[in-house]
Order: sequence, then structure tokens, then C-alpha cells
Amino acid sequence: MERVIDLNVFQVIAAYLFVLLLLFIVRIKGIRREREILISSVRMTLQLILTGYMLMYIFESSSPLYTIAVLSVMQIFAVQSVISKFKSDLTPELKKSIVISLFSGTMICLIYFITVVMRVSPWYEARYIIPVAGMIIGNSMTAVSLGLNNLITGMRTEKSTVEGALMLGASPKSASKHIIDRAFDSAILPTVNSMIGMGIVFLPGMMTGQILSGTSPVTAIEYQIAIMLAILGSVSLSVTLLLELGFKSFFNEEKQLI
Repeated sequence: MERVIDLNVFQVIAAYLFVLLLLFIVRIKGIRREREILISSVRMTLQLILTGYMLMYIFESSSPLYTIAVLSVMQIFAVQSVISKFKSDLTPELKKSIVISLFSGTMICLIYFITVVMRVSPWYEARYIIPVAGMIIGNSMTAVSLGLNNLITGMRTEKSTVEGALMLGASPKSASKHIIDRAFDSAILPTVNSMIGMGIVFLPGMMTGQILSGTSPVTAIEYQIAIMLAILGSVSLSVTLLLELGFKSFFNEEKQLI
């Protein structure tokens, strides 16, 4: 069996040289980002340490209640992150669309992946569910944010085009179809592009971590392919639900653009 290199505290501290390098660069360039860089570095460190110890406890307890609780927190945080980015731009109906699309899209794909692809037993095994859920929910959250941003922008900038189509007898969905399609395309593009370069241009973080921990590269690749496809499915489903539900909030009961 190949030797696994364990990092001690001093080796991890040595990696903070890269933070100092960035601070030096922004200082030379006169870019006032030192405070944000320091805060983000400290937050990342504290959050990951706390998460590490929390996961150790959850993995050892192997309780379905803990697993469900963690998944709920992840979903709530994802929804809140999307909503906070747009704030006053969101109507109650649009907020509802975000909740439904993110929760439904991610959970459907996660349940399928855990029960059919990985066949985890018992189903609440946190060691498998939580890391996979993190990748699926995180990528879906980003995609939903991109799709929502393009939907809102499109409805504003092309208001006259949509109203003109409505006046000619088009339905709200037909009048805004080009905006919905463009929003969907922009939302899934980052995921598709990452799949194109994966394995040649870069190695994904999960796959790299598995290889460094001593897992066979072939096994790591099999997991990465399966998880990447799960992410693709979750992103596609979440964004589709968001746009199909969300565009309706821009029209009133008389099918007029608000």
C-alpha cells in the first residue's frame, strides 16, 4: 500500500505563505483588499476546523437525525445565499421559486445518486451523503444564482420586446422564451465548461484529495465521473425549475408584464 503523507500543523501553517504573497501583490498594486483577504483566510480556517471536528462527531454517531439536520442547514444556507445576492429585486413569488427549485432539484438528484448509483447502506450514512450533498448543493446554488441574474436582467432590459410580443397575442411564456433560454444556457455553461477541461486541464478537488489520501486513481476517477454527472443533473433540474416557476412572477393575472 502506498504511503500517505499526513500534514502536521507546521506544514499547514507554511501554506499561509501564499496568503502573504497575495497581500504583498495587492499592496504593491495599491489595491485595498488586505482586510478582505485576511478576513476570508481566517474565516476559511476557523470554519473548516469547526466543520472537521463536527463531521468527526457526526460520522461516529451515525444518526439519521444528524444527517438530516446537516442537510437542512446546507439547504437553508444555499437558499439564503441566493436570496441575499438580489434582496430588493425579489418578489415573494420569486423567493418561493428559489426555495422550491433548489430544494427539489438537489434532493431528487441526491436521493437518486445515494440509492441507485452509490447504493449507500444505511441510507443516512453521513460519511457519504454529506460530502456529496455539499458538492451538489454548492454547484446548484451557483447555477441558480446565474440563471436568476440573467432572468431578472433580461426581463428588465428587454421589457419592450416582451410587451410587444404580448400585444401581438403571444403567451407570457412564448414572449419571454428567448430570455428563459438564455438564462438557462448561462447557468449551465460553467458546469459544462468544467467537464470539458476535467482530467486534462485540471484535476477536480475531490479526485485530488482521494489520490493524495492513498485511493487508487482509477477508483477516484470512477467517483469523480459519477459525482460530476450528479452535479450536472442537479444543476439542470434546479435551473429548469427556477426559470419555469420564476418567469411567471413577472406577469400579473391578466398576463401583463409587471
